[in-house]
Amino acid sequence: MTDLLTALLHAVAYAVVGGVMLVVAYYVLDLATPGHLGTHLRGVDENGNESVHAHSRSAGVVTSAWLVSNAAVLFTAIWTNGETSLGWALGWTVSFGALGIILNTVMFFAVEAITPGDLRRIVTDPGPVRPLAYVAAAVALSVGAIVCASIA
Repeated sequence: MTDLLTALLHAVAYAVVGGVMLVVAYYVLDLATPGHLGTHLRGVDENGNESVHAHSRSAGVVTSAWLVSNAAVLFTAIWTNGETSLGWALGWTVSFGALGIILNTVMFFAVEAITPGDLRRIVTDPGPVRPLAYVAAAVALSVGAIVCASIA
């Protein structure tokens, strides 16, 4: 029974740390994009009213990929270090989680620098998904995969 309680407590610790890291990842993307990311995702118009015409599908695609990428890094850090002490495993999780967020941010700006147009504006524009948003999403997933491979 003690092993079960210990495992449950470890699961709660990992979930809390992972959840906090994903919230940080979301807010970093929010800072990297103009306006408030949540309003672009919810579809809030200039009058503060929700509208299906005001939401950005591109923001949804990029945000989803960004979170999945960072969650994969957190998962891999926990999975590969779960046999060690809780403190050590949480340290790996936070360290590699922060690395994933930083590298995703750097690559987001790198994509913006090497492609024509303003990626940050394109991602938050209302309407259908823009091709550059797919590229930014693919880059985020690729960064996550690379960081996962470096952990394993």
